[in-house]
Amino acid sequence: EAALSRRYVLCEVVSEDPRCRQCIEDRAVGLAVRDAIARVHGDYGLACCSISFTVKYLNAYTGTVLLRCRKDFYRLLCSALPFVRQLESRNQRYPCSLHTLHVGGTIRTCQKFLIQYNRRQLLMLLQNCTNEEERRCIQKSLLSCSLTEEQSPSGDEEDDDGIE
Repeated sequence: EAALSRRYVLCEVVSEDPRCRQCIEDRAVGLAVRDAIARVHGDYGLACCSISFTVKYLNAYTGTVLLRCRKDFYRLLCSALPFVRQLESRNQRYPCSLHTLHVGGTIRTCQKFLIQYNRRQLLMLLQNCTNEEERRCIQKSLLSCSLTEEQSPSGDEEDDDGIE
C-alpha cells in the first residue's frame, strides 16, 4: 500500500451567537465544510477534498476543530474554509466562520501549536484585566484545570509520510 501523506488543518469556530456552541458536532462541521468546498470549487474540488477528509477532533467548549485531508488537496480545503458561513443542527442555522489557526503534517504538531496559541491567548487575557479581581478569577479557573496526555493507538501520530 502506498504511503498516504496527510495534512491536518486546525481551525477555530468563531460565532457571535452563544447557541452556536450547541451545534458544533462532527457531522455539522463536516457538512458545512463540504458545502463550502462544493460552492467554491465545484464537484471536482469536492471529490478531490473528500478523499480521506474527516473531522478528526472537535471541542465544542473551546470551538477547536481539527480537519484531516490528503496533502495534495489541503490548499483546496483551506481556500474554501473562509466560505463557511453557518453550522446547521436540528433544522436551526447558526451563523459562524472557521478561522484557520495552523496546518500541520501530524496531529502532534497541531497539538503543540495549540498549546502555544492558548498560552498567548491567556497572556492577552491576563494583560487585559482591568482589576485584580478579574486576574484572580482567571488564575483560579486555570488552576482548576487538569491536563492528561493520552497516546493515540490508531496510528494518527505518524509523520507526513506515515503508512496507514
